[in-house]
Amino acid sequence: MKHNPGFLQLVDQAKRRIKECTVAEVKARLDRGERFHFLDVREDHEFAKDRAKGARHLGKGIIERDIETVIPEKEAEIVLYCGGGFRSALAADALQQMGYRNVRSMEGGIRAWREAGYPLE
Repeated sequence: MKHNPGFLQLVDQAKRRIKECTVAEVKARLDRGERFHFLDVREDHEFAKDRAKGARHLGKGIIERDIETVIPEKEAEIVLYCGGGFRSALAADALQQMGYRNVRSMEGGIRAWREAGYPLE
């Protein structure tokens, strides 16, 4: 997908302020049974098509509005992903601004997850 330059600049700025993790790191944590919130921030129709196994949905369009109800603990460990890692970076940046301290964006998003052959639902 070709992204507009203004969007890419916004994402680049957000990525300087957030932490990222790889799909391999997330999969290893899941395999070890570690407890963390694994959130898909894609659009409803994208989530309905497929999702990383074990992920819950909280779309980027509503995450800031609903996160404090879904995950009230500001210290909670949260991993976000989207299609390619751009929207999740923006969402991670917004959550940090809201006081969440353990948020990561999964690099490469669901595309990298699929390419690695990791389980989907």
